[in-house]
Amino acid sequence: MTGAPASAAGGSGAKPVRGGKLGTAAVNQASLWNIANILTMVRLLLVPGFVLLLFHNGGYDPVWRSFAWAAFAIAMITDLFDGHLARAYNLVTDFGKIADPIADKAIMGAALVSLSVLGDLPWWITGVILARELGITLMRFWVIRHAVIPASRGGKLKTLAQGTAAGMYVLVLTGPLATLRFWMMMVAVVLTVVTGLDYVRQAVVLRRRSLAAERAAIGRTSEALNAAAGSPGAVAADTTGAAGAADAGVPGAAVRVSGGSTAVEPAVRPRDGAEAER
Repeated sequence: MTGAPASAAGGSGAKPVRGGKLGTAAVNQASLWNIANILTMVRLLLVPGFVLLLFHNGGYDPVWRSFAWAAFAIAMITDLFDGHLARAYNLVTDFGKIADPIADKAIMGAALVSLSVLGDLPWWITGVILARELGITLMRFWVIRHAVIPASRGGKLKTLAQGTAAGMYVLVLTGPLATLRFWMMMVAVVLTVVTGLDYVRQAVVLRRRSLAAERAAIGRTSEALNAAAGSPGAVAADTTGAAGAADAGVPGAAVRVSGGSTAVEPAVRPRDGAEAER
């Protein structure tokens, strides 16, 4: 015992719940060095290690490629756990939001490009998958002020198929297993294209709905102000109510009253949320 308060020692003083999830006090202390972020950083560090192992001794040594497969498998497994832990124990941080998708794309991109350089995987497959991943990432930034596109079951299946197929190509396989890995990669490519098109459709629909809702809210506020302008006794009440709605976060308009006249200023607020697709 040091005699120092728990808060001074970096703790909350609250005991974790046995057999359950972390207590509220412990959850509120999520920092950069939590288990979810550590797993993400491990995955990032595995990327250069995987590449070195894969290309060691010319890139065609079965033993070293087995070591490379082990590094790739560990990276893919950490991808399954870090996001789940972050959500289950409220360990979501700004670092995790940025680093997690980067780590996902880095390990898969490194595997595909390396396999194509070695001549084991056609470049068109690598190009299709990387173009889809980059395009969807950019599209999410395009619609993030309107809505967050949730991860779909198809997207998760796509990630599983890509990881399985790439892992089989990392290993030196012959005969029926070599044929099997080819068809597994074809399944991954199909899922990559289909889910990519579905995300584009969702993005367009969500953006149109959001813009329509914003225009409708601004229109209703304008009509209320115009109607109130004809009734001097109701001007203050209506403008105050409209301004309150804007301050409450209702997509619509901010109200400014100056010199007896009213004006409507559009006030669009982006919705909160983290990127969810894998």
